[in-house]
Amino acid sequence: MISFEEAQKIINNNIILLDTENAVLKTSLDRVLAQDVVSDINMPPFDKSAMDGYAIRSKDLFNELEIIETIKAGDIPQKKIGTNQCSKIMTGALVPEGSDCVIKVEQTKNISETKIIFNGKETQPNISYKAEDIKLGEIVLKKGTVVRPQELAILATVGCTNPIVYKLPRIAIMSTGDEIVEPGISPATGKIRNSNAYQLIGQVQKCGVEPKYLGIIEDTEEATFDKISDALKRYDVLLLTGGISMGDFDFVPKVMTKAGVQLYVQTVAMKPGKPTVFGRKDNTFVFCLPGNPVSSFVVFELFAKPFIKAMSGHTTDDKFLKLPLKETFNYKISDRLSWVPVKIDDNNEVIPVTFHGSAHIYALCYAQGFMRVEKGTVQIKQGEMVHVRQI
Repeated sequence: MISFEEAQKIINNNIILLDTENAVLKTSLDRVLAQDVVSDINMPPFDKSAMDGYAIRSKDLFNELEIIETIKAGDIPQKKIGTNQCSKIMTGALVPEGSDCVIKVEQTKNISETKIIFNGKETQPNISYKAEDIKLGEIVLKKGTVVRPQELAILATVGCTNPIVYKLPRIAIMSTGDEIVEPGISPATGKIRNSNAYQLIGQVQKCGVEPKYLGIIEDTEEATFDKISDALKRYDVLLLTGGISMGDFDFVPKVMTKAGVQLYVQTVAMKPGKPTVFGRKDNTFVFCLPGNPVSSFVVFELFAKPFIKAMSGHTTDDKFLKLPLKETFNYKISDRLSWVPVKIDDNNEVIPVTFHGSAHIYALCYAQGFMRVEKGTVQIKQGEMVHVRQI
């Protein structure tokens, strides 16, 4: 049995970055750029009005001004601004030649149908100048950037409709155990519905990947070997639940080895999640998660999730918060590092939720994270700072 930190180091040391591909702009959210993005234009591409108003020469600010044309966004001005002249202009429109200032429409008074006068005290230029935001040839997004909605806007602005990104891993999910049935089946005596697989599907989807669910494997070595051997050829990451503890039918690690998987982690000194298996065959990776749903959830969040994200270029982020405990917490002494489900109140104080053990998945519906409780801890006092891994 190895420590949480040792297991984390071993798993992280096996991360490989996947190849690259061209993405489609509108489906690039949360993808990671695999090369710098360079602008093919200046932004703004011309001097444009920052508001609705009148384009003038600043030296004529307090004179009566003749309106010589109206310029809407997208128009090309037809006339040059001369002495005591102006053009009515809309936000975003090209500023006409001869003008060096736009006065707000609300700071003007109509003298006649063709003449206005400025009635304010002073004005700013109110012009967005060519290339003041982005210059032609400038790197606007660097390699490694995670695409958010604002980056989508930049990609669209510079015409990058097929950004080069890191590929997403192909992920397969399998469940083991003759005692489990699919959710649509009413379980007979001794059976339970398969919650782990659907929990994992959601957890993987939150990583930005659509996994392939391969169903429930029959509890025989032959069926398990066949299913795993086939999946190892077709996927980058395999996620299995159950079959890795100490029971007579917990032969998944043995089958993994037979299938050519080198096992690097088999038990971890933490609670829940002691029976955690991680292995590798060539460039396919396997996470065997405990059968109890809370244990499965915790192991995925702590080990598999950062691994999967890193494969597609994301920076590993443990997302630990350091927050005060709302009330004194008493804990039965444990010889392992423990993860306790907690919620965080409006005052950013940590409150452990009612938790009956690693099969109590309902507790997670009220949890926003897991509090780290060190080996040998029996009490954490009110107000003490604790480390919380958000979920």
